This record gives sequence, C-alpha cells and structure tokens, in this order.
Amino acid sequence: MSITQDIRDAFARRDNALNQLIIINVLVFGVLIIVKAIFFIAQASGVYPLILRQLALSADGWVLLRHPWTLLSYAFVHEGVLHIVMNMLNLYWFGQLIREYLGDRRLVSLYVLGSLAGALMFLLAYNFLPVFQGQPGVTLIGASAAVTAIIMAAATKLPNYTFVLPLMGAVKIKWIAAVVIVVLSIAPIYSGNPGGGLSHLGGALLGFLFIKQLDAGRDLGQPVIALGTWVGSLFQRRPAMTVTHRSPVAAGRATTAAGKANPGSTPPEEVDVILDKISRSGYESLSKDEKQKLFRASQQ
Repeated sequence: MSITQDIRDAFARRDNALNQLIIINVLVFGVLIIVKAIFFIAQASGVYPLILRQLALSADGWVLLRHPWTLLSYAFVHEGVLHIVMNMLNLYWFGQLIREYLGDRRLVSLYVLGSLAGALMFLLAYNFLPVFQGQPGVTLIGASAAVTAIIMAAATKLPNYTFVLPLMGAVKIKWIAAVVIVVLSIAPIYSGNPGGGLSHLGGALLGFLFIKQLDAGRDLGQPVIALGTWVGSLFQRRPAMTVTHRSPVAAGRATTAAGKANPGSTPPEEVDVILDKISRSGYESLSKDEKQKLFRASQQ
C-alpha cells in the first residue's frame, strides 16, 4: 500500500483526530524541507523566507491584516528536527489522555483554541508591552502553544495520573505540567525566545480554563466543533436513500424472537451509536443508561 493511500485511510477514519493532527504537522514539515532544498539547489535561497512568511504569525499588525490565516497556520509550521519531534511526542502522549477522556472533537478544539490563545498572547505582548516593542520582523511558528494547552488540560483534568519517565520513574502529570510552565514557558521569555514562551503561557491558560469551564457545564470548544462539522458536511457525500418495505407482522415476530433469544440484550445498532459517542466526546459524556447498555453488551 502506498504512503498516499495510508494518509487517505488515516483521514477517512472519524475517530483518528490525534494521528491526523500529527500527520498534518509532519506533512507541512516535510514539504517545507523539500521546498527549501529545491530553492537552495536553484541558488534562490531568498525565496524560501518569502514562502515561510505566508505561514508564520507576525507581530506586526499590518502584516497580520494581510495574512489573517497565520493566526492558525503558524501552529503547523516547524523548523528544525528537534522542534517538531518534541512537539509531536508531547502531542501524542498527552493527546492520548484528552482523546480517551474527552473525545476526538475536544482534542481538536483544544489544539485550535490553544493555538489562537498563544497567538493572542504573543500579539498583545509585542504590541503593548514596552520591553518587547521596537523589534520589527518578529514572527512565531510551531505547535508549542497548542501542545501546552493540551498538556495543561490533561494535568487539570487528571492531576494525579502517572507517567513512567526514563531515569526518573513514576511522575504525576501535575509535576510535568509545572516543569513545562516554568522551564519551557516562563524561562524563555527572558532567555532568547520570548515569543515562544509567551505563546506557551497563552496556551497553558487556555488549557486550564477549558477544563474548568467544561466541569462547570460550558464547552469552550463548541464553536470549533460546530465549524468543523459544517466544513465536514460540505465534503461529505450524502448516501442514496433506500426504502425497505416490511410487513408489521414480520417485524413484530422478528423483534419478539430476538427478545426471547437474548432478553435484556443491547442491540448492536445501539452499541455502535454509543461507541461513536465515546469516540467523539469521551466516555464521561455517556448517560447512566448508556453506560448500563454498554456494560450489558460487554457481557453478551
């Protein structure tokens, strides 16, 4: 099977948001490497920065007005192998937790909202704080803000969840999040990468608020989910409608026979609907009745 087909299969699955986010980041990274190499060989290295400028978030408000898509596109752009490897590893580790407990859709919402929060913090700091002003041409790239939002959300939701780290053993996720905030967010502000550090803080704040609001019954990611559903519907083919005629007597006999064969069982169709709901919104989104039905189905 070709790589292209593997990628198509990954995006054809509805419950594969984590892998899809990673694939998009890796594809963008690979394409930019190839483009950079082509222009280097063609002795036109000056063209690559112009291309990168179309994707990176600029602190200059006038540039942003001409490139509004960079508020999100910057979060899928990386330069340097270590940069993308660290971000994708953290996205995979902590994204697994968010996906399991909150579902695929909220994982994507966190990534998008974390990116926007990081961009907002970056723009506010470079346009209103005197210490950062007077630095023309400053740009921001990388998924760090989005990943930090996911890390903080996981730590807020599951503070005592334990990871086993090499050379360190079992470490609770809340301590990992604390190190991320101090070492990777606050320290860079005054030690060479203020833009990245500021965006991390924006993402961390968003991740914390996301979980607190969710626990209070308010889903901050609902607009992102609604927009994604609408966009997805534009590209989804509607299945042809089929009409099946079945006599009421035959239908009643079939239902009665199924009930006698396995009383109290959960129909496979209901199980599929429940599993689909878990994939979208996590196990905690199930009602008590749905959890009972799922339990009965597991005993069949």
